[in-house]
Amino acid sequence: MTPVFSHGDLRLYLLNLLDEGPRHGYDIMQALSDRTGGTYTPSAGTVYPRLSKLEEEGLVTKSVDGRKTVYEITDAGRAEVASRASDLEGIEAGLTDSVRLIADEVRGSVRDAMKSLRADLAAASRAETADAASAPRTASDDTRTRSREQVHRADALVSEFRARIRSDLRTHVARGGELAASVVDDLERAIDDASRSIVRALKG
Repeated sequence: MTPVFSHGDLRLYLLNLLDEGPRHGYDIMQALSDRTGGTYTPSAGTVYPRLSKLEEEGLVTKSVDGRKTVYEITDAGRAEVASRASDLEGIEAGLTDSVRLIADEVRGSVRDAMKSLRADLAAASRAETADAASAPRTASDDTRTRSREQVHRADALVSEFRARIRSDLRTHVARGGELAASVVDDLERAIDDASRSIVRALKG
């Protein structure tokens, strides 16, 4: 997959993040993920050694705040960020391009996976049709066919219900509405009741 940062660029970008204000390690990793739209989430093994190197070079200091280690840029670090402003602009531009390329690669992988899945489903459907055509049909076969059709119909109904409920709940919350626990409790009870009714009908 396309690399997000070229060699040496992450070091300068870390300095740039700390130039915005002191940060602890997890905050730095989260900021990198946010700036890349979630396409790049560095590991602790990637970030902390670079922070230690910056500290050795006198560009960063660290202090302990409770259980967190906070990193802060020094005057020398600020001077390097200021002197390499044009490099940072290039990194930002490259970052945008890298994120776009990664997104394109992910979309391509998803399209390929969906194409492969559709081909597999089509092949399975053809094989099932061929098997059904070569065997004499019985009343039991007809029952299974009708049952499969109803299963597909039930799947569609459940999917539609799920999508509609999720949309209604998220829209309500997004508009500032309160989602009380009692509402979710009612939903859980209604689903349980419907499930028990279906089980009774299947056994009946």
